[in-house]
Amino acid sequence: MRVGLFVTCLVDLMRPRIGFAAIELLEAAGCEVVVPATQTCCGQPAWNSGDRASAAKLAKKVIAEFEGFAYVVAPSGSCADHIRNGYPGILADEPAWLARATALSSRVFELTDFLVNVAKLETLPGNFSGSVTYHDSCAGLRSLGIKAQPRALLAKLPQVSLKEMNAAEECCGFGGTFSVKFGDISAAIAEKKCNNAVATEADAIVGGDLGCLLNIEGKLRRMGDETTQVLHIAEVLTAK
Repeated sequence: MRVGLFVTCLVDLMRPRIGFAAIELLEAAGCEVVVPATQTCCGQPAWNSGDRASAAKLAKKVIAEFEGFAYVVAPSGSCADHIRNGYPGILADEPAWLARATALSSRVFELTDFLVNVAKLETLPGNFSGSVTYHDSCAGLRSLGIKAQPRALLAKLPQVSLKEMNAAEECCGFGGTFSVKFGDISAAIAEKKCNNAVATEADAIVGGDLGCLLNIEGKLRRMGDETTQVLHIAEVLTAK
């Protein structure tokens, strides 16, 4: 099974080890993983900011780079959702590109969804030990139905205990450009999320989107918590 890994901008720039962890998981599932070297952004920030021309240009670039793979996998529900569900609308006025976007969309998956429902990974390469609480990111949860998949994978780690936080499905306040445009509101939402997570007394806050995790960790540290780990699920599933 030949898989193209869409690394995402944030992973590439802020925490590359998530990308390497994703490769390790996909290879453990028996996939041949290819990371196109020319990939950049999925175009979501441009689209959310009203720059339709740039969003369309980036959509075409991603399609051209990834349409040759059996599947496209991203360690981000937000990016996977944009490629899968956003591109057909962005390119709706260009029939040839719309057809290519539509053909690609059915083969685009968020990492945990792919591992559980397509690759059906049974044995994980990691042995993380400790308690975790899981934050459900908005785009992954509401647009892609990512809820049970990460928890099913965590359950395969015998030394991990899951402590569900209150309002796990509520937004962390990031929302991409939302956190820039509405900083005060974003900070208040993030504080509530952090308080709910810390109340579980879990060793780590875990999620599937780095944007959310950076937002949560930033607020957590400003609140004085220097001990609670904030990890992408790929990091947990491959931790040695």
